[in-house]
Amino acid sequence: MVEVPGPLIIIGGHEDKEGDRVILKEVAERLGQGRLVIATVASHEPEGYFDAYKEAFGALGVTDLVEIYVNEREETRSAEARAMLADAEGLYFTGGDQLRISSQIGDTPIEDMVRAIHRRGGVIAGTSAGASVMSDTMLVRGSSAESHRIGDLNMAPGLGLIEDVIIDQHFAERGRIGRLLGAVAQNPRVLGIGIDENTAIVVENDRFKVIGAGAVYVVDGTDVTHSNIAEARRDEPLSMFGVRLHVVAGGDSFDLKKRTPARAER
Repeated sequence: MVEVPGPLIIIGGHEDKEGDRVILKEVAERLGQGRLVIATVASHEPEGYFDAYKEAFGALGVTDLVEIYVNEREETRSAEARAMLADAEGLYFTGGDQLRISSQIGDTPIEDMVRAIHRRGGVIAGTSAGASVMSDTMLVRGSSAESHRIGDLNMAPGLGLIEDVIIDQHFAERGRIGRLLGAVAQNPRVLGIGIDENTAIVVENDRFKVIGAGAVYVVDGTDVTHSNIAEARRDEPLSMFGVRLHVVAGGDSFDLKKRTPARAER
C-alpha cells in the first residue's frame, strides 16, 4: 500500500484562538477524532502554551490532546515520548525559537516519529517558530523593517518537511520582506514564502492553499539577472534585479513545482 503524506499547515503566528478560529478548525478537521500532540519545544518557558491550545481545540471538539516538551536531547529517547507519538494523528509545533526545535529534536527518535506521522497521512502544523522549522533551510535571525544588509542574516538546517522553500513568519506585521529577499539571494533555487499573522498555508501534493485573515508573499529568484550578495561588504544593502513577487490571499493557491499562483474559485 502506497502511503500518502498528510498535509502541512504552516502558520505565520498569532493564529486566532477565540473567534472564528479558521486555522485551528482546519487542523481539527484534518485530525478527525485522533490524538493531537502539542509540541512546545520551541519555548524556553513553555508554561501556559498547552493550556491555551487545550482550551481552543477543546471548543472545536478535539479532546485527545497531549503536550510534549524536551529540556535535553536525551529525553527524546524516553518510552513516554515514544508512547505519546506512536498513535498520534497530528502534531502542532508552537512558537518560540526555531533553533531550539531543530537542535533539541533533530536526528532523534522524536523527529523520526514526527516524520512517520506525516508519512502515514497525519497532519503536521507549526506556528511562528514552528512554521520556520518546517523547511530544509530555516531563517533564524535577521533585521526586520529595513532593507537587507549583506551580512545581516543567520540561517540553519530545519526539519525539511517541505523542500526547496524557506519560510518567514509575522511577515507584513514585522516588515520582513528585506530579509526574505536576502535569503533568496543567497540561494535562488529556493522559493521564499512569507506568511502574515493569523494566516496559514495548507500544503498538499506540491501545492498550497492560503487560509486565514492575511496574505502570503512568494519570492521567486528564478529570473534574477544580477545580485551583489557575493561581492558587497557586510554592511552594504542588497541589490537584486529581476526578482518576482507573488501576493497570495485567502482561498488562492500556489503550485510549488510550476511556481505559479491560481485564483480562488468564487
